[in-house]
Amino acid sequence: MGEALEAAALDLIFRDARTHNAWTDRPISDDTLRALFELLKMGPTSANCSPARFLFLRSREAKERLRPALTQGNLDKTMAAPVTAIIGYDLEFYEELPQLFPHTDARSWFAGKPELIATTAFRNGTLQGAYLIIAARAVGLDCGPMSGFDNAKVDAEFFPGGRVKSNFLCNLGHGDPAGLFGRSPRFDFDQACQIL
Repeated sequence: MGEALEAAALDLIFRDARTHNAWTDRPISDDTLRALFELLKMGPTSANCSPARFLFLRSREAKERLRPALTQGNLDKTMAAPVTAIIGYDLEFYEELPQLFPHTDARSWFAGKPELIATTAFRNGTLQGAYLIIAARAVGLDCGPMSGFDNAKVDAEFFPGGRVKSNFLCNLGHGDPAGLFGRSPRFDFDQACQIL
């Protein structure tokens, strides 16, 4: 622990990685999706609450179920992607805390506190969605994370019980560089940061 990654790894995960909009037809195996999850699950969440839930839509039938919820600008690229992940968050995550945080009664911190539950689930589920992007790049996949869909339609179709809510989507596969736009600017350190 404590040693920095080599430049090639940093390039793969951050500096050269891009948001992809076009995809090759190279498939993604179950083993690759499992390897991705085995990495992302190790990212930290508060009290190890791990509220994110992931649906990996790979079949044509699953993608067709998603189609009505997509905005026009996201439709073609999502239908073409080998896999589209729905990143959701479980509003009953605290029921799993006896397993995930067993050294104290962490469940009691949340039970009966809907505002705290919603905030914690969304924040930590979003973190885990970011870990998915990093893990996907680390296992050699390209990503196309996006909003631009109807959450209510996705929830009704894929999470009908109401326990899980959708957060964002992420297309996964091997990107076609021909579909890339120029890289957008990023802030300089002094524009976004202060050291106090």
